[in-house]
Amino acid sequence: MILQALYAYYQRLADDPDQDVPRPGYSNEKMHFALVLSPQGKLLAVEDLRRAQGKKRLPQEMFVPAAVKRTVAVAPNFLWDNTGYVLGADAKGKPDRALECFQAFRDLVHRATVGPQAPAMAVQDAGLASVRAFLAAWEPERAAEVIGAFQPWEDVAGWNVIFRLDGERGYVHERPAARAAWEALGVGAGEGETAFCLITGQRGAVARLHPSIKGVRGAQSSGAALVSFNCDAFTSHGKEQNFNAPVSESATFAYSTALNRLLRRGSRRTVQIGDATTVFWTEAPAGMEELFGLFLGARMDDDAAEGAPAEDGGTAQKVRAALEAIRDGKNPAELGDAAVGFYVLGLAPNAARLAVRFFEATSVGEMGRRLGRHFRALAMERRSEREPEFPGLWQLLIELAPLRKTENIPPVLGGAIMRAILAGRPYPHSLLTTIIERIRADHEVSYLRAALLKAYFTRAQDAQHKEVGMTLDTAKANIGYRLGRLFAVLEKAQQDALPGINATIKDRFYGAASATPRAVFPKLIKLAQHHIAKAKYGYVSDKRLGEIMEDLSAFPAHLSVAAQGEFALGYYQQRNALWRKAETDDQTTNPDDAA
Repeated sequence: MILQALYAYYQRLADDPDQDVPRPGYSNEKMHFALVLSPQGKLLAVEDLRRAQGKKRLPQEMFVPAAVKRTVAVAPNFLWDNTGYVLGADAKGKPDRALECFQAFRDLVHRATVGPQAPAMAVQDAGLASVRAFLAAWEPERAAEVIGAFQPWEDVAGWNVIFRLDGERGYVHERPAARAAWEALGVGAGEGETAFCLITGQRGAVARLHPSIKGVRGAQSSGAALVSFNCDAFTSHGKEQNFNAPVSESATFAYSTALNRLLRRGSRRTVQIGDATTVFWTEAPAGMEELFGLFLGARMDDDAAEGAPAEDGGTAQKVRAALEAIRDGKNPAELGDAAVGFYVLGLAPNAARLAVRFFEATSVGEMGRRLGRHFRALAMERRSEREPEFPGLWQLLIELAPLRKTENIPPVLGGAIMRAILAGRPYPHSLLTTIIERIRADHEVSYLRAALLKAYFTRAQDAQHKEVGMTLDTAKANIGYRLGRLFAVLEKAQQDALPGINATIKDRFYGAASATPRAVFPKLIKLAQHHIAKAKYGYVSDKRLGEIMEDLSAFPAHLSVAAQGEFALGYYQQRNALWRKAETDDQTTNPDDAA
């Protein structure tokens, strides 16, 4: 299903004249430098193709003859490659290997442009003749000296280079003769075995190796395989490599090109969810394709803080309006046709391969409804207007990470939460336990942690947690919730008696109070009597304590993990209610109105 959806996406892009996608036999690759040659093949300059972006210099992406799938064997690309192949020198310290790579590169250019199958136009082309002359005269052992006359060798060594004929704007690989020579080689004609393609259902040449997928964070920079068979245990019937799961050359090119396009740098179809690089697309143009990443509130731009807004003011208003509509159960026009297919794929690095964290295939309308349920479940009273009403997924996950560091986000939990959102299922139980662990460690029940707890209980399969409000519920009899409220009132009594205190009972007793109430609360209540007596309006706190403890005959010895989650919710909502009342009381002189 994944490969079929990606194949269909490539066909959609290829049929759109506004989308510039490579045709079969070509790929989009990063180029760093260009060797400028005279018609006689003399090196005249080394152009730096990289563009400055902040403090970085980024390579230029362009369509070139398709990159080969490399293993340990020497395999050159046509008319472009890294300096080890093009110049026979790099920074790896293996001169014999580099010389072998250079000879293979030179032989490929010669065979393709003047060999028996070479088109006449390739034999006569001035640009290709210049490249042949350059390679014939090039001395790899002098690479550092010759290149160093134009650019620092350490800047060039190991990076991709292409050729340009002096006096012309285009590059040699873009010349019609070069394309004719490349296509005449029969690259992509298969390796002799044919079968029915598992994607198209048509018989065709089977791809032995699939192109590498690039852009997945944490994977090899050279790319990783989505489909591969590298051990005998994975094979059957004597078949090798991807002949075990036959996919035609053309379908392989289509799905890999589509996925690499989704993953390319700066793509607005990509977000980072924990360790999962997540891409999404629709089977036909729809607004959801543009807005989904903004709904999640995450970006994959290394130069920007993760989760930072990626939109301008007008787009922000559009996103907010759409979010408000889907939260209210509506289907806003901004999402597009509700019947259009919508796909989300999460990929994580796994050595030289990629692991599929999650994949969801649904419709635009259904995904909008699922996102709406997610944001309704999260809806929680905020402490201030600065806190996000529609928190992005990254903002939620960072609340689950030790020290709130991105690298500490639990990878498996991030994928599980994303699957729950996409499929509309209950959130994983590990979400509850992780929140409890972080609260106990940090002594902080933040707005986002409380919102996550509310969302967990709202969608939990346990019927007793179905109704969870956004604000304080004084009628709720759940023991964990009531004890959380009680703890908040005890803390407020302490702060009223000791204004400006640095550490409250929360910092010393929260963990014990939420897990073993019987061992802690009697001491805290006794301590509170001193605070009530000392505070100017202590009788207000005393009244609140009485209301919460009514009908509470005894403190339980232990609270379950679920009850500890309710404890945190009760604490957060009671604290919010107390501070709202405090702000109101600042404008009045009668504290008896406090409840």
